[in-house]
This record gives sequence, C-alpha cells and structure tokens, in this order.
Amino acid sequence: MAIGIEPAGLSDTQRQIVDVAREFARTRIAPHAADWDRTRHFPRDVLDELGKLGFLGMLAPETADGMGLDTLTYALALEELAAADAGVAVAVNVHSTVPTAVLLRHGAPAQLERWLKPMARGTVLAGFALAEAEAGSDAAALRAQAVRRDDGWVLRGAKAWVTNGARADVILVFARSDAGIGAFVVPTHSAGYEPGAPAETMGLRAVHTVAVTLAELELPADHLVGAAGQGLAYALEGCEAARVGLAAVAIGIARRALELAARYCAERRQFGRALREFEAVQFKLADMATRLDAARALAHAAAARHDRGEDASAQVSMAKLFASETAMWVTTQAVQLFGGYGYMRDFPVEKLFRDAKATELYEGTSEIQRLNIARGLYEAP
Repeated sequence: MAIGIEPAGLSDTQRQIVDVAREFARTRIAPHAADWDRTRHFPRDVLDELGKLGFLGMLAPETADGMGLDTLTYALALEELAAADAGVAVAVNVHSTVPTAVLLRHGAPAQLERWLKPMARGTVLAGFALAEAEAGSDAAALRAQAVRRDDGWVLRGAKAWVTNGARADVILVFARSDAGIGAFVVPTHSAGYEPGAPAETMGLRAVHTVAVTLAELELPADHLVGAAGQGLAYALEGCEAARVGLAAVAIGIARRALELAARYCAERRQFGRALREFEAVQFKLADMATRLDAARALAHAAAARHDRGEDASAQVSMAKLFASETAMWVTTQAVQLFGGYGYMRDFPVEKLFRDAKATELYEGTSEIQRLNIARGLYEAP
C-alpha cells in the first residue's frame, strides 16, 4: 500500500531514480531494518552498494563524477530509503551534503580530485564533525583547536555526535585557529583520530554516531579547505541541503508509519468490524495523510527554491520543522492505532516512533528552525 500523492510531472530521470531507490530499499534495507536496530549496526556493504548505484554522489556534479541531480530529486530518493530505514538515509544525507558542498564550493582542484570524486563515486565515505559537548546549537562556540605547525596543522580537542564517525574514510572537521574556524579534511586512519563507541541512542540505533577525540592530530597544509577563518560559514551553506534531506527522511518515516497503520486498520477487527470502518479511526488516518502530504509539499517547494539559487533559509527551516514534527505526530498516532501491539518491539511502528524523534534534533533542533523562520520574517523585503 503506497501512501501519498507523488508530485506530478516527474521527469524520466526522476522516475528512474525513485524506482531504483525504492527497489533497493525494498530488497536490501527493509528486510534487515529491525535486526540492524536491535544490533545497533548496519553493514558498510549497504553504503558501498548505494555508492555503486550512484546514490552517494547525487548532489555532486558530473564533472566531479557525481550524478548531478537537483535537490528535489535527491529528496525523492532519500524518502524512499528512509521509508525502509531512516538510519541508512541519515548516513547518506550526512555524506552527501556538508562535506560534499564544502569541497565542491571551496575545495582546490587537487582536493576535488583526491577526495570529492571518490566520495561521489562511493569509494570513499564521508562525514563531518562540527558539534561539541558544549557547542551544539551554538556551533560558533566550538573549542577544538587547529594550531599551525611548520607547513601543516595540529588538531586537538573533542567532537560530539559525529555521524559516520567510526565508519567513514574521511571526516570534515571544523576547528578554531588564530584566523577563526576552519574546515579540515581528516582521513580517519590518521594518528590521533580516535572515535568512541557508538552512542546508545533512542532511535537511529544502527547509525554510528560517536564522540571523536582529536589527539595531537597532524595534517599537511593542503588538508585545509578554503580560507582558515571561513569554516563556519561553509558549514552553514551545506546545512540547507542537509535540512532538506532530513525533512525527506522525516517524510519517509511518516509515510511508512501511515502505510503500516492503514494496513493494520484494514486487517484488525474489533467489535465485529475492521478498525478502518470506525469513524474515529478514519479521521485519524485522514489527518495523518493530510499532514504527510503537506510536509512533502513544503519540502519539495524548499528544495526547488534552493535549486533556483534563491534565499531559501527560512523555507528550508519551515520544511525541516514541519516534516520532523509531522513524523513525530504521525508515528505517535500509528502507535496509538496499533494499541498494545504498537508498544511492542515485534511490531515496526515503535521503531519508527523512536527514529522520528531524532529528526526533531538532527541538523538543527526545532527551536533553532523557529528562530530562523522568525528572523526571516523581519529580513524579508
């Protein structure tokens, strides 16, 4: 049972991307999602296979060995992956947005050859390390240090909540130097790069989100991307696509919850009737479907505005805010419709409920999105 109305007028390329993503999600992700959640791990092979299909280079241009897709098509594909398992989709989103965008916009030609092209081909997995224990929403307060030494840099400090941090090949690390915050490409095999154990999270349990210690980590000078004091600005640029991607992840979670709830209500009988025949259930399902399609419309409109090169900051925040809160609301209703079964690990909606909560926190909390939206009201002409 497919829920929601797909946007009209998809191009042949968009339709092909959606179909491939949906089939991969159906065959390679969905059958294993519950086990991955229990074991807190999904195999790197899954990301490698997505890389071979081009899904780790969706937002990189063809000149950088990517697929050169627009953000809307990227969101369509990510929704399909997230409907099977949000953790896989989040890992793809982290790789595909901030590290890709920063290298693409500000990397030297040699850096594009060395790192961006392999990332786009899927032979190198990337992540980024911006947040710290005392610098979450206030990213400008980060304390990790980058100290010039001879013809290179030494990084020291600690990073928190680094997605892909224990399985990636390179991490884009943001650290403070005398010139300000800089962005540094750190190969994870470097001496001094020390990832911790995967965090014991409520949801997205299969994603390797770790704390990382930078212990006197030495880097050559050419691992700095762009200007030494512009790293935070670079990160914020990449956040727009990341937030559209996270909105798509939330939409995928909500869609799957609605699909499961609608199917359950058609099969489950109480008082001699299928649940779907009760008006109260019909109203709940209708509200779930309406919020889902509204979230999708907001996300696609924000993606289109971003692709046109317009100022999309407020619209992207609206999309991320509404989609994440929709995912939380829809999964809550799905658990309620399943009744006692919805609270049991043997049924999939409780996992969706736990995964949905993370979308209200990742890539900027709901409170930060509201601040961005409110600021945009006063900055608009």
